[in-house]
Amino acid sequence: METGTRITRPGERRREERRAVSNIVRGSVGNLIEWYDWYAYTAFSVYFAAVFFPAGDQTAQLLNTAAVFAVGFLMRPVGGWLLGRYADRHGRRAALTLSISLMAGGSLVVALTPSYDVIGLAAPVLLVAARLLQGVSVGGEYSTSATYMSEVASPGRRGYYSSFQYVTLIAGQMVALAVQIALQALLSAEQMEAWGWRAAFAIGAVGALVVLWLRRGMDESENFKRASAAERHRAHPAPGSLRLLLAHPRPCLLVVGMTMGGTLFFYTYTTYLQKFMVNTSGIDKPTAAWINFSALLVFVVLQPVMGRLSDRTGRRPLLLAFGGLGALVVVPSLTLLSRTSNPLLAFLLMVVPLAVASLYTSISAVVKAELFPTSIRAMGVGLPYGLTVALFGGTAEYIALWFKRAGHESWFFWYVTVCVVISLLVYARMRETSADSPLEEIAVSSSRTPSGVGDG
Repeated sequence: METGTRITRPGERRREERRAVSNIVRGSVGNLIEWYDWYAYTAFSVYFAAVFFPAGDQTAQLLNTAAVFAVGFLMRPVGGWLLGRYADRHGRRAALTLSISLMAGGSLVVALTPSYDVIGLAAPVLLVAARLLQGVSVGGEYSTSATYMSEVASPGRRGYYSSFQYVTLIAGQMVALAVQIALQALLSAEQMEAWGWRAAFAIGAVGALVVLWLRRGMDESENFKRASAAERHRAHPAPGSLRLLLAHPRPCLLVVGMTMGGTLFFYTYTTYLQKFMVNTSGIDKPTAAWINFSALLVFVVLQPVMGRLSDRTGRRPLLLAFGGLGALVVVPSLTLLSRTSNPLLAFLLMVVPLAVASLYTSISAVVKAELFPTSIRAMGVGLPYGLTVALFGGTAEYIALWFKRAGHESWFFWYVTVCVVISLLVYARMRETSADSPLEEIAVSSSRTPSGVGDG
């Protein structure tokens, strides 16, 4: 046995496992509320598009709301930078608490903003301001949550535990859909368009305040605590600095390349597909909501299954499978869906691509975290990821609707396919990230001298 390695007794190991699960649950609930607030916008945009923008045809109003959705994504790299820097310097728990506070504020603004008919141009301006605030929040939430959940997870089970980030991310979208379905059942279409959609954002704001209280009781990750102590004995750039991030160019480029196709594929089949069913397939809004909810339920169940599989086989085989299958499934599934209004067939055409997407989403967080040392991990995950999501994920709806309005909707299908192929080429050249990962340095050498901690 290597000198300095700490021996963990079975009882202590069980206590550490329970503590890790408790921290992951607290982090996951907050992640769920964050993403509920984020997805409530797209789930209810079919109702409030006419409230914030002047009268026009449905596609034009949805185009406006999609543009605001994309604008919110522009703030995600800013959030990844600001809150990633904060997390790397002041702790993961502090950054997660700050991010949920920002999200609560954004949801309240959307819930309380008067309509365009009442305050004119100020209505869309306030909507944009709220989405910018939420963009900063969710950009910081993703990077810090991915970092925190990967760090507190048990070695050898990081893929499984970190997959719960996407479980709660998708569950947040499902809760938004469930609220939509419930309100649709209780209220008339006129009431939904007049005020019913506001209730969804009020629920999100209240939920965020509950999470704020929960997150105050989370433990800080051991990786951060030990690395922070080590920094006092070292002379390299400060944790969370751009200078330190630029010292790791290859991991940053890998995050961009692996995210490009994955995020566009994900947002195409989650946030945009509901509008696609209504606006292209001709499926009514309540049925489209049920199809989305059912398909996302299957998607959620697959996350920990694939995450655990990655702990056994490695991350790279799953990424390669996603790239290959994803490139093959986009054009046929969207082409067939555009030509059917059958709910069962629509469900199958959504759930099959989502099953393919789970090969990527289940391990997306841990793969990125495994690329960076502790001192720059949150910013390293957040900034390049946020930039890529802003460029490809956040613009997915807008580009799809733009192609539709131009009369070339199928061009969007090929655009998604090309981006997935580019990511596939990146996966093919990547090493196995779970092997010799900086994420394991603290776990393996927790009692070594500070000079051996945090090198990437």
